Amino acid sequence: MAAAAAEAAAVAAAEEAAEEEERGKKRLPEGDPESGGDSEDEGDSDSSGDGEDEEKENEAEIQRLEEQLSINAFDYNCHLDLIKLLRQEGELVKLRRARQKMSELFPLTEEIWLDWLKDEIKMACGSSEREKVYELFERAVKDYICPEIWLEYAQYSIGGIGQEGGIEKVRSIFERALTAVGLHVTKGTALWEAYREFENAILETAQPAPGSIPSPEQQQMLCSQLEKIHTLFRRQLGIPLLDMEASYAEYEEWSEEPIPETVIKNYKKALQQLEKYKPYEEALLSAETPKLAEYQAYIDFEMKAGDPARIQLIYERALAENCLVPDLWARYNQYLDRQLKVKELVLSAHDRAVRNCPWTVGLWIRYLLAMERHRVDHGIISEMFEKALNAGFIQATDYVEIWQAYLDYLRRRVDFTQDSSKELEELRSAFARAVEYLKQEVEERFSESGDPSCTIMQNWARVEARLCNNMQKARELWDNIMTKGNAKYANMWLEYYNLERAHGDTQHCRKALHRAVQCTSDYPEHVCEVLLTLERIEGTLEDWDAAVQKTENRLARVNEQRAKAAEKEAALAKQEEEKAEQRKQARAEKKASKKAKKNRTGDKRKADDDDEGEWGQEEGAEQPSKRHKGDGDGDGVLLEEDMEVETGLFGRSGPEKPDHPENQKEKASTSRKDVPKILHDSSKDNVTVFVSNLSYNMADPEVKLKELFESCGEVAEIRPVFSNKGTFRGYCYVEFKEEKSALQALGLDRKVVEGRPMFVSPCVDKNKNPNFKVFRYSTTLEKHKLFISGLPFSCTKEELEDVCKAHGNVKDIRLVTNRAGKPKGLAYVEYETEAQASQAVLKMDGLTVKEHVIKVAISNPPQRKLPDKAEASKASPFAVPRQVYGARGKGRTQLSMMPRALQRQINPVAKAENGMVQNSPATSSEPPEEPKKMSNADFAKMLLKK
Repeated sequence: MAAAAAEAAAVAAAEEAAEEEERGKKRLPEGDPESGGDSEDEGDSDSSGDGEDEEKENEAEIQRLEEQLSINAFDYNCHLDLIKLLRQEGELVKLRRARQKMSELFPLTEEIWLDWLKDEIKMACGSSEREKVYELFERAVKDYICPEIWLEYAQYSIGGIGQEGGIEKVRSIFERALTAVGLHVTKGTALWEAYREFENAILETAQPAPGSIPSPEQQQMLCSQLEKIHTLFRRQLGIPLLDMEASYAEYEEWSEEPIPETVIKNYKKALQQLEKYKPYEEALLSAETPKLAEYQAYIDFEMKAGDPARIQLIYERALAENCLVPDLWARYNQYLDRQLKVKELVLSAHDRAVRNCPWTVGLWIRYLLAMERHRVDHGIISEMFEKALNAGFIQATDYVEIWQAYLDYLRRRVDFTQDSSKELEELRSAFARAVEYLKQEVEERFSESGDPSCTIMQNWARVEARLCNNMQKARELWDNIMTKGNAKYANMWLEYYNLERAHGDTQHCRKALHRAVQCTSDYPEHVCEVLLTLERIEGTLEDWDAAVQKTENRLARVNEQRAKAAEKEAALAKQEEEKAEQRKQARAEKKASKKAKKNRTGDKRKADDDDEGEWGQEEGAEQPSKRHKGDGDGDGVLLEEDMEVETGLFGRSGPEKPDHPENQKEKASTSRKDVPKILHDSSKDNVTVFVSNLSYNMADPEVKLKELFESCGEVAEIRPVFSNKGTFRGYCYVEFKEEKSALQALGLDRKVVEGRPMFVSPCVDKNKNPNFKVFRYSTTLEKHKLFISGLPFSCTKEELEDVCKAHGNVKDIRLVTNRAGKPKGLAYVEYETEAQASQAVLKMDGLTVKEHVIKVAISNPPQRKLPDKAEASKASPFAVPRQVYGARGKGRTQLSMMPRALQRQINPVAKAENGMVQNSPATSSEPPEEPKKMSNADFAKMLLKK
């Protein structure tokens, strides 16, 4: 009786709330499109006219958007604009229809669902309409996990407790909401508090009237309701949520009994967990959309913790903000498939994935596999496959993949112990449809079938041969494959040969190999070898002779064709070299003419200005610029400002400037320049290594390299090599105390130092050992090693190893880089045996790796072209003789100022140094005379005579 009375009181309260809600619906808010504006009419005809014009414009825009959607139903923004306009105009019927169409095509965001739900709640009056709202809520909570939608759902359900079983229904919705988002660190608290408020409201209605004595039934109900609230508090305090302290204080105040020790222990443990979650939550709050990196870090943290509910929740939170990221959906679905394996949960996540990212074929394939894994009806799987075909993939190969996945599924349904069955006929029909679909639909759209190697037809032939024992059909299919441009590839012929070898007969094997020898153009040697092997094992003498003759003739033609191609390539390369040489000579000649012209101009100006001054200057001397007064007779006086410049240059009266970093660097270079150079002692080569390819900008190379090489042994000395200007030249000598340390240091070769691979090689005098080579890799044919080109620069060694190890045991992989450590898209892969390498070439050549088609061949580097000594010794007619400089390098006054007209009269071996022309000792046995110094006036007179 007491329970019935309490429920009646709760029902009365709910009815009162429902009446209040109904009254609220009749009072439309100000500005609502259904309110019609103010009741008073001011008679403003202009405003009325503007409103009518705007209404007509909106109607025209609505009609335009509806037509646009009839053409392209997948225009997401068009759906949003139409819904916004219809809601503004108050077109409730059209608005409901527009929302329904959009929800069938796309998962809706939290904002769209909340607007839709609030509009439907306003219009729902009877119980049947309330049921429709419930159904709408059920659809909303399935698209994404949104705490706000769950809270709205629970609060709306409270209005229906007057119905039969209403209270239990509300509790059921609250429990589902807590399961879904009750662990949400930042938003879960609101749901727990709403649930407690609902139970507190029921507790209030169950209280006896003041002054009355509760009956045993009432007392039992009160105790039961109190226990429900206690349980909610204890459950919440055991979960790490924000503002846990306030919830704990509220529990202390509400509870008449002391809090149990177990509850306190769980509360403290949850507080400690909350401290671990706070950095991730703060990172999400401060990060900008899409927050992928922050969510991924949060997911990794939860994966290590291993709580399935929390892992699911963080994935759902990430997907709510990144619903168009296929990789995120793929990782989530993979986790559900491998860990949780709950049918409803798994299939729901896969369905949402393909609705959000329908263009991603991988998500569709995983969905089909999940449906098969959970034994979904065949008709539903076939229907889902048809949806995938209409999803609009972005490349032709995607259609090949989805067809292959569906054909695999159909093949697994067939019982091949029976000669014929409905499933087998369906499989054959699907194979035929796939081939036709790729030829018609896909090729028409993409101008390619996406299956140049006919993998679907190959699989069909294997099924017919191995599972159906129908070699005749398999041969027909392979004949069709070869007519599609595949007859020139050795791997295609060998695939067919292997099929015949396993399920056919020797005669067809021989016939296939003879055709392969005739048609193959990429690897004819391999096909010839296979044919000879067959005849060696099973053929007669006549078969052997025929095979030898056929292979020899074919290989002779192939070698002849390759020789012609090589000659043509060499001729083209030679032409390019000649053109490059001509361009180089033209540039050198043009540069020399400009330089000579500039020198002649400077000589004339100098001769006119200073007839009495000396023609030569000290090496490296610089004169301050002067401005003369007067008529230029040579006795001019320096201006006052020129005096300041002059004294400033020598540092006597100029203002001091701050010491900038560039100045400091220059000072450091100057200090290194003054250090005397130490020549390398060749007697210490055995304890010394030569280090090169270092960064020119390396600061303190001695300190940096000493730290690096000390791990190999005690370092005696490090000698970096600097230029004449004091800058580091990128190489140095590292001398150790012991020889074994130098040998150990060679292991640091190719180590990355400041972004560049450091080269470490033995210190060897090449004048004494001209045949010594630092290059440690073979430059000859290696049949067990592959050369791969065309790799994407982002390809790592591990990714390449994953591709290569499927064809044999990989011993070593070397990615080729330039001197700066950047990848060149090349690699060498070493297998254990030659057979594995040959098989890998056939399987991997033409393979696509990260959208790059790679080329694979047996490693056989071309011979390095050595320069012809005879040609190198011939001097070009345009070549300028190399200048011989002094010990201090090339000074400012070391340039020859003599015109070329005068230089041609002098022995070409003569050298110009410091303005003097000296006779070559090789041309005369007499000692050279002391050259007569020439003044500027003498030089000008000689020039005028010419």
